[in-house]
Amino acid sequence: MSDSQLVAGLHSVRTALKHGAGSVLEVWVEGSKKQDRRVREVIVLARESGVKVSYVSRDELEVLTAGSNHQGVAARTQVPASLDENALESLLSALDVPPFLLILDGVQDPHNLGACLRSADATGVQAVIAPKDRSVGLTPTACKVASGAAESIPFIQVTNLVRTLKWLQSEKGVWLVGTAGESETSLYAADLKGPLGIVMGGEEKGMRRLTRESCDLLVNLPMAGVVESLNVSVAAGICLFEAVRQRTD
Repeated sequence: MSDSQLVAGLHSVRTALKHGAGSVLEVWVEGSKKQDRRVREVIVLARESGVKVSYVSRDELEVLTAGSNHQGVAARTQVPASLDENALESLLSALDVPPFLLILDGVQDPHNLGACLRSADATGVQAVIAPKDRSVGLTPTACKVASGAAESIPFIQVTNLVRTLKWLQSEKGVWLVGTAGESETSLYAADLKGPLGIVMGGEEKGMRRLTRESCDLLVNLPMAGVVESLNVSVAAGICLFEAVRQRTD
């Protein structure tokens, strides 16, 4: 059985019920807020999904959520399961738009993974891909930071990342754009409009050599200050939103 996690807040609980209702085990609602319109929406979603709703006091909810900003609701859910190469192939085969993917090579901090998933959800990415080895998975912490995106974005863990990258290029026509500080090509000069995979490296060492060599193009993020690099989740968000800007022009 997969691990469970507590999610708190209207958006997180509502997203879990809408996109992963089968994984929601129980919902708690602050009794004094059950007539609030947004809280009522959560209650209705839970009941439609057959999820038990318990009414508790504010103090009880504060203890349950360890003082987080629960907004009157919380839920216990199963941690979403990652998918594999077969699921990736099925997902891409069913698309009627060009693939738009985020590929993470060696991200090990669950906070960074959660933030990347959140940016991926916000920008319409169809899947986040990472290797099984030396990378963090969908831990409760990653899912909490993702604020519901772990339930809405397919997270694919592959056995051999380089092999998957080659397959994406040859079989799906995906253009792989990796980030590297030493590149002379700016992110803003790159063409990000077609079938696309944005490739990000891990927190300390960046992309591994074979991953880097598999990319069709390496780009840099122009830096105006003294800081030489950005957190991987921040950099991923910048790259994804630049791709969205180009793809919607």
